[in-house]
Amino acid sequence: MKTRLVALALAATCSLPAFARDTVLHIPLADVLAMPEAQGKLDPAVKFYLAGQATPKVEKRFSTDVSNPKTNGVGKSDEFGCKWAALSALINLQNSAKREGANAVIDIVSYYKKNEYKSATDFECHAGAIIIGVALRGTCAKVAE
Repeated sequence: MKTRLVALALAATCSLPAFARDTVLHIPLADVLAMPEAQGKLDPAVKFYLAGQATPKVEKRFSTDVSNPKTNGVGKSDEFGCKWAALSALINLQNSAKREGANAVIDIVSYYKKNEYKSATDFECHAGAIIIGVALRGTCAKVAE
């Protein structure tokens, strides 16, 4: 009986990785900024610029910050969950910019598990079986208006 329980426990443990999922998506940041949910949550006075994207003249750089929010993916499409997590990351970066007296977050890159993904248009998102996550790193800055 004990041998059977050990075998069953071992089989269950070995099968866990089969349930793991890490789907990588690249989604345009513009899609997040255009979400109805972003209206009222993102202050139009703070602009967001991905690394490689043209920016107005940078007058002053402040600190660099990382935001790594997760969302529950149950009942959401991967794409919507990714956009939702990215919106949370942008809100966090916006709050950092406001604390610094900045009007922009520049040089934004995806920074999931400290692996940098750089694109002038897209961010990277990782969707698992249950959790969806986005990590963004950006520099708070004062840019010319």
